[in-house]
Amino acid sequence: MNTLIRKYGPTLDDVINLRESASDRLLELDSSSDLIEALTLQVEHEHEAMTAAAEKLSAARKSAAVKLADQVTAELAALAMSGSTLVVDVAQSPEFGSFGKDLVSIQLSSYPGADPRPLGKGASGGELSRIMLAIEVVLAQTEQAPTFIFDEVDAGVGGAAAIEVGRRLAMLAKQAQVIVVTHLAQVAAFANQHLRVLKNSTDEFTATDVVALNTEDRVNELARMLSGMPESDSGRTHAAELLEKAHAEFA
Repeated sequence: MNTLIRKYGPTLDDVINLRESASDRLLELDSSSDLIEALTLQVEHEHEAMTAAAEKLSAARKSAAVKLADQVTAELAALAMSGSTLVVDVAQSPEFGSFGKDLVSIQLSSYPGADPRPLGKGASGGELSRIMLAIEVVLAQTEQAPTFIFDEVDAGVGGAAAIEVGRRLAMLAKQAQVIVVTHLAQVAAFANQHLRVLKNSTDEFTATDVVALNTEDRVNELARMLSGMPESDSGRTHAAELLEKAHAEFA
């Protein structure tokens, strides 16, 4: 007994515990073939359940992908991207992942007949911003995010298309805070709060000031953005009309 305690101790309880664990392990080895068979059946059962769940998830994704692509494509037509088609491709992966067996990619066909390409390769910076805006407008109907930030989402557009960009930003702002960097009066007119960013430079330093504009200041700033001449009566008239119509639409 002392020999066992010295070898497997330091106490008698340790020796007894070791004996019990060794006995259990020996029993497992004696029935290892039965255990392997049981575990194999369990793995097969779990794999079948996982496959069924993945197929159900894939079907739901493919259905949602078609709806999302159609709705975003309709939005793009109003954002000076008529003829562009968004494609949400749901492909199967050979391996399971934490999100199922799907490989999802968002692609863009820039014009009728063009092969869809990944957004990073098939869209310019301005187009990417408008695509993101269109996606967010669609998704805002079912889920909400607290804040959106768009940097020159209106790049490359003007006129009626710029007004549509502003209108959709205002629609999005009904559900969330929307911060927009823009150089277009047609977009700025839809804002609830207009901030002008000014850069002041001297021989010694450069500073950036952010100024909150009141209604009169907004008219002057919109006139400057429209024509470059804030003191122009016709420019101010146009700016005031633009501001009034934008606010009346979302009052």
